[in-house]
Amino acid sequence: MTINSALRASASGLHAERMRLDTISSNIANANSISTPSQEAYRRKIIVLEATDDGVKISKIMDDQSDLREVPEPDNPMADERGNVYYSNVNPIYEMIDMMSATRAYEANVAAFNSSKGMLQAALSIGRV
Repeated sequence: MTINSALRASASGLHAERMRLDTISSNIANANSISTPSQEAYRRKIIVLEATDDGVKISKIMDDQSDLREVPEPDNPMADERGNVYYSNVNPIYEMIDMMSATRAYEANVAAFNSSKGMLQAALSIGRV
């Protein structure tokens, strides 16, 4: 692995983890959305990453197909005929765990990028008189 490929791998990891963080923040922002007669509640988004020779790439962003959260609220105007309201399938606790994981991975990529950059700078300084 060359230093340039190490820099590219770290940069692709930074991009992927930033996209994960953006998706997680979108999930958290929509955690309490509800289904309406014309639209289903927000479904949690999941980022699928794929390893490549140059690092990581985002393979796809997909909806989590797990069941929506069903809450009995007969007085809610959005309740169905049985008195249930359907909320988003986002669990804020799981999202916070994913956010911590993405943050740690982002920090690791920054450290790897800075190490590679430092090695490149040291190699360049060898030729100086």
